[in-house]
Amino acid sequence: MTLTQKLVGTLLFAGLATGALAQGTLEKVRAAGVITVGNRDASIPFSYLDDKQQPIGYAMDLCARIVDAVRVELKMPGLKSVFQPVTSATRIPLLANGTIDLECGSTTNNLERQKQVSYTITHFLTANRFIAKKADKLNTLADLKGKTVVSTSGTTNIKQLTELNAAQNLGVNILAAKDHAEAFLMVETGRAVAFVMDDILLASLAASSTNPGQWQISSDAMSLPEPYGIMIRKDDPAFKKVVDAAMVNIYKSGEINKIYAKWFTSPIPPKGINLNMPMTAVFKNLTTNPIDSADPAAYK
Repeated sequence: MTLTQKLVGTLLFAGLATGALAQGTLEKVRAAGVITVGNRDASIPFSYLDDKQQPIGYAMDLCARIVDAVRVELKMPGLKSVFQPVTSATRIPLLANGTIDLECGSTTNNLERQKQVSYTITHFLTANRFIAKKADKLNTLADLKGKTVVSTSGTTNIKQLTELNAAQNLGVNILAAKDHAEAFLMVETGRAVAFVMDDILLASLAASSTNPGQWQISSDAMSLPEPYGIMIRKDDPAFKKVVDAAMVNIYKSGEINKIYAKWFTSPIPPKGINLNMPMTAVFKNLTTNPIDSADPAAYK
């Protein structure tokens, strides 16, 4: 392809995208008769594929309620919804160019991303915690004093642990593992007493282990809550009003309790693992006072 052809193709794509988005998402969806949902293939339990290769998950259930709200808003009970697989790299571009209308997964809502996209009400809060064997009775950061702890190399988690270790003079011996699997194995085999990582990842590792009942995730968090949100296009207040209202209704009606329990405290397909991750106090507070803030301090 020549440079001229590439340029023409780029301009044509940009023009099509601009034209498709000029009228706003509700108008776009009304004209097409279809709303397109971006899904992930392996973001358990938020958005992933079941044994029939169909998208399922906590975020997918929430997005199904949002699609229902769009049907009501547009007075189109027969509005079709279709799925479009996305990845960490493609989710924002495919939303921005109009390929998808909602991104339903485990995407962190932060200020940097808000320069490109918008978010509806926060649907999950994760934090940096540690996992240890119940028998060791380790539940707070102070319990780790003088002990050997592991985290994954190159993560913000090990950075936060290192900073807290120095600031609080804990004397923790910090080991760096090459990946999450190695770190978890080090605790299983006794080379470390605890593994520091995002709590949802720890819950998934414990649930998939040979003896899920032996594990406990700390009540202490080493970071402020990190909000996950469903992405929508930026500067589309009419669409955001509809999706925000749908999310608030899920929370205020109490339906969130059933949906949350289905994915975080019950066996989930396809393997029937149970994450055993009850709602935290900060998430319960969010369901009472729904917000879409990217500021972790807003969820304390």
